[in-house]
Amino acid sequence: MFGIGIDIGSTATKIAVLDENGALVDADVRPTGFSSVEAAAAAGEYLASRGFLDGPHAVVATGYGRIAVPFADKVVTEITCHGLGAAFLFGDDGVVIDVGGQDTKVIQLMGGKVKKFLMNDKCAAGTGRFLEIMADRLAVSQQQLADMARKGEPTPITSMCTVFAESEVISLVGRGEPRENIANGVIESVVERVATMASGVPGEQVFLTGGLCDNAYFVERLASALGRHVQTEPNARFAGAIGAAIAASGL
Repeated sequence: MFGIGIDIGSTATKIAVLDENGALVDADVRPTGFSSVEAAAAAGEYLASRGFLDGPHAVVATGYGRIAVPFADKVVTEITCHGLGAAFLFGDDGVVIDVGGQDTKVIQLMGGKVKKFLMNDKCAAGTGRFLEIMADRLAVSQQQLADMARKGEPTPITSMCTVFAESEVISLVGRGEPRENIANGVIESVVERVATMASGVPGEQVFLTGGLCDNAYFVERLASALGRHVQTEPNARFAGAIGAAIAASGL
């Protein structure tokens, strides 16, 4: 019996598969692209190619495009799945921070269950998509953005809206501000907004999930802003899909 989770986010689609013993046996990530329906079809093709649909299985879909998965046995909210996935990866008690493409979620876990959660405004300049846009504006990759930020001086970016924040960056470029300083300001603006959200959710341990879990500089700056160690690991980007797979295993 395989428990299969599919998390169709605005930026990336993640797949996680658990075996009958609850062990993670497969995980895959790919760009969602223009269509959630096409992303769901591609996920189904991947699962079929790996043989996970041949025998007993259950599928739970979550994320931005969860209703686009026609072969899902059930759909479950992102908050529930991220909570389950984070508990699987890190432990039953703590604060889960997920910086997604369109929104950022902060979840309080107690006893492996969601006790409280907050989500930011989708327009707020505190998401992974904001970092993508700013990296593109500076003609660098996400990793290069982080490397430059480490060398830069603080340069405040104050707009709460991605569109206006981009205009700020364009103005900074126009007046000759070093790219390292702009990169520093971009990442610090996201860190500040995420840390402000997290301050409203109590908990000693902090778990970072989502696409920024492998951005060492972001993790370092977030830990500094929170004054607490931030735990993460490579599979943390699959937390939503893992949580969906856990939910599928219980069907």
